[in-house]
Amino acid sequence: MLELIKKKRDGLILDQIDIEKIVNGFVSGQIPDYQVAAWLMAVYFQGLNDEETAYLTDAMMRSGDLIDLSSIPGLKVDKHSTGGVGDKTTLVLAPLVAAAGVPVAKMSGRGLGHTGGTLDKLESIPGFNVNLSRENFIEMVKKHHIAICSQNAKLVPADKKLYALRDVTGTVDNISLISSSVMSKKLACGADAIVIDLKIGDGAFIKTIDDAEKLAEIMISTAKRMDRKLVAVISSMEEPLGFAIRNAMEVKEAIDTLKGHGPEDLTKLCLELGSHMLILAGKVQDIESGKELLSNLIASGAAFEKFKELVINQNGDVNTIIDPSLLPNAKFAHAYKSKTSGFISHLSAMDIGLASVALGAGRETKESPIDYGAGIILKKKVGDKVEIGDELAILYADDETFFTKAEKYMDLTYQISPVSPQKQSLILKVIG
Repeated sequence: MLELIKKKRDGLILDQIDIEKIVNGFVSGQIPDYQVAAWLMAVYFQGLNDEETAYLTDAMMRSGDLIDLSSIPGLKVDKHSTGGVGDKTTLVLAPLVAAAGVPVAKMSGRGLGHTGGTLDKLESIPGFNVNLSRENFIEMVKKHHIAICSQNAKLVPADKKLYALRDVTGTVDNISLISSSVMSKKLACGADAIVIDLKIGDGAFIKTIDDAEKLAEIMISTAKRMDRKLVAVISSMEEPLGFAIRNAMEVKEAIDTLKGHGPEDLTKLCLELGSHMLILAGKVQDIESGKELLSNLIASGAAFEKFKELVINQNGDVNTIIDPSLLPNAKFAHAYKSKTSGFISHLSAMDIGLASVALGAGRETKESPIDYGAGIILKKKVGDKVEIGDELAILYADDETFFTKAEKYMDLTYQISPVSPQKQSLILKVIG
């Protein structure tokens, strides 16, 4: 291992056997944390080329179980978001694309810190079961074209160990390491093709479009080497997606969107991502045809019916979907009001996310409990004109003392200027 650390430290290229030795040795416990930490820092400064990144992705992918979806007819297309605030696209996209006849076998994660997790949102539906056996998961997708479950604990153990080490050694934000982390999990889940929603901006892990483009190109190169197709959609996370932040509130907003009266930005992004999924699955030939098909599925009610089907299949209380007022609700509400007049020029997704954690709606650590009814409903977003005393957001919590802590983040969230700002586009670029 010492020789491999020196090799990368000096900017030399590692071959497939080198990288397999590092990954397998670390997972088995033969190589200690401190040596892998040194190697990660060498990678952080020297980088990995496309070939090395593909080798690392492959070794990580094969470090645990692999999900074989070949028994499910048709091309299986997966979608992954690099994380954001108010991002409930999976709740809309999965039933919407499944309603078009494309199998969606989705393994999702939980939220941590300012970002939310799909599983937490689904578990705000009473009874919803995300812990499916592999056999039940595959059978459900065969029969209903849709299932969403938690990631198998034996899936890509190398990523769990490497990410934990990266998190405490300052090596998280390296393009090749991010790519191998995301791609190893997506490929281990058995997808034939993948649509990546690359978030950039205040509330995202990736801050610039240049870094997003580099990450997209590396992911596409890795996918090609492994005989998979990948499209990356670069989208803005300068402000939260939609108006609802966290769990039950986001489920309600997803239901509104599936019924055709959701927020404009959420609807637009879901139609874009969904259309690329349909193209990769061979269902349509172009984006416009995809958007038309998906819009018709929303208008006809088929998309919402597929969501109900998902909830019933996974033991959720469908009555809470038919009447979302039955979903968990917080005991207390608090209006956060504007302290000045003008136009909202910036709305920090990061600080909104942290405010929601302070309300009990998110996790500060992986072990933290969450309150499914807590969260934030935005009343104003970038470009809106406000006066002193106008409600900017409504905060919800089961403990009134949480509002004081959350307001400290809310005070950092809004920037108000005397002139109307030029609003950034939601979808910035499509690569692949």
